[in-house]
Amino acid sequence: MAIGSCVIDTNILLRITRRSDPQHQLVDMALAQLAGQGTVLHYTHQNIAELWNVMTRPIARNGFGLTVAEAEHEVRAVEAGMSLLPDSEAVYREWRRIVAQYSVAGVQVHDARLAAAMYVHHVSHILTLNVADFSRFAELVALHPNSL
Repeated sequence: MAIGSCVIDTNILLRITRRSDPQHQLVDMALAQLAGQGTVLHYTHQNIAELWNVMTRPIARNGFGLTVAEAEHEVRAVEAGMSLLPDSEAVYREWRRIVAQYSVAGVQVHDARLAAAMYVHHVSHILTLNVADFSRFAELVALHPNSL
């Protein structure tokens, strides 16, 4: 299946940055397959904020315990290999519409923000380990790396 462009969820970015992660090889192969098909891979401000949070949070608090310099290195690698879907007033308005329409609450507001960016920038696919998190958005296609 050829996909023109695809947002890469933070859970994928986290695993691609950690070679020791049990799912690293799975996500690495999925990203390579998409890139090999010519798919444009995207990230958002939301992804990078979530990635930075986990990378710099102490290990004792379920983070990676990286220094700011190490996190900066990892983020630069993401930026070099993917294209940013920028935030805008339109993304904010779409996010507000989504959270009200779908009664989004709690941690799921972050997924709604990704969905808003996807709608505004006309990207219909997202690669994620948590396909169910995007099931409420019927217009979007959530792909698990195993499904490629």
